[in-house]
Amino acid sequence: MTVRGLLDTSVLVATDVDPIPGQLAISVISVAELHFGVLVAKTAGARATRLTRLSRLQRRFDPLPVDDAVADSYGQIAAHVAASGRQPRARALDLLIAATAHVHGAVLYTRNPEDFRGLESFVTVSSA
Repeated sequence: MTVRGLLDTSVLVATDVDPIPGQLAISVISVAELHFGVLVAKTAGARATRLTRLSRLQRRFDPLPVDDAVADSYGQIAAHVAASGRQPRARALDLLIAATAHVHGAVLYTRNPEDFRGLESFVTVSSA
């Protein structure tokens, strides 16, 4: 599958994102984050809204897995983050999403570009 853009979880939960052209994908990591969001919702209304969003995304996308190539890329990216004096474990899910984009040669679309600062040698990050 040729992927040109990977949507970060921050884009998937936003309600004011302009359409992003191209062949887009999501990571299984984002699906996991969205499942967590459903389970920790504070109200029944919020839970229902989050579950509806998750269901729509699951129907629209076949999430990219964390496979051996993504695991290898994550190791490289996490080591790079550690070498820069930052803590990769605190950012593990973001780094797995970045690794997924890296492996697939995809632009990473996010609402939080600062989460991916310093990873420019691995992935192109674009604000959405």
